[in-house]
Amino acid sequence: MMRKLKVFLRRIKSMSFKRMFELIGLISKEHKRPSIIIFFDMIWCSLRYGMGYLDYKVFGFASIHGKNRKTFMTMNHNLAYVRSLNDKEAYHYLDNKIEFNKKFSEYLGRDWIDLSETDINGLQEFCKGKHAVFAKQAQTFGGQGIDKIEITPDINYTELYQRLTENKQFLIEDCIIQHDEMNKLCPSSINTIRMVTVATNNIPHFMYALVRMGAGDKAVDNISSGGMYTSVNEKGMLTKPAFCDKTGIYYDRHPKTNTEFNGFVIPYFDEAVEMCKSAAMVLPNLRYIGWDVAITPNGPVLVEGNNFPSYDMVQNYRHLDGKTGILPKFEKVINNNV
Repeated sequence: MMRKLKVFLRRIKSMSFKRMFELIGLISKEHKRPSIIIFFDMIWCSLRYGMGYLDYKVFGFASIHGKNRKTFMTMNHNLAYVRSLNDKEAYHYLDNKIEFNKKFSEYLGRDWIDLSETDINGLQEFCKGKHAVFAKQAQTFGGQGIDKIEITPDINYTELYQRLTENKQFLIEDCIIQHDEMNKLCPSSINTIRMVTVATNNIPHFMYALVRMGAGDKAVDNISSGGMYTSVNEKGMLTKPAFCDKTGIYYDRHPKTNTEFNGFVIPYFDEAVEMCKSAAMVLPNLRYIGWDVAITPNGPVLVEGNNFPSYDMVQNYRHLDGKTGILPKFEKVINNNV
């Protein structure tokens, strides 16, 4: 209890009360419960389950009570799994995009170069015959530090090389050609599938999948950049509305493309699962990984890996078939009861 109290006090010190009370107002309206009751319940959940007010909203705890609350994975659970399953000394293989590309080259399905290991002529040769490439900083997340470079006949490679290296955008990649079906969700972004694996006793286990897509005005699908997400069932089908954290709205159809989410089937889903399970065995000392997967006309490819997978999006209460979280599944796999 003392440990939980210390965690609670740290959160109190760092939290935004303005944001908290804004969320309480939204929760009160959505669940038709008095704000004061939600406030005290939120405090109780922070003490009892070690969860923040953002998780309280995402998990729908205003309408989930009793034993079911114990089935939700919290940030504390997630952090404990990362610490016990992943060797910190190997984080760099996933944190650094260039190191990731080297380690998982067989799963990329695209060419790339490292500007720190080539010159202007190498950049020009790589871009020959291409319409566009992506330039990325090696150690960023959330879609930051990424630019799409259009390749035109009059492009000045000396200026381009200087600009990219000054911006530390050393990773230059081919554009991923997205499957036509995935373009129906949002053609302006590569709509990646977050697929999570846990390896125990040298056996990879597929835990869950969700798909992220752009809102239609940016070339990235990241939630932090205004994108949206929804769950994917074991058959690769979408059956729930997509949630946009920026707007706080659940969409039955994509606001730009008008594609209906319910019943949409992700192509090559089974192949994507098997690819992630295979990739999960490349680094035996990283046993809990969140993979970002793109679907091309020829099958799935890896975009990147994450040694600190998210736990909240997969437990969005509007995406749950019942009022239970994902913690029991993780406990079963990690305790080898599978």
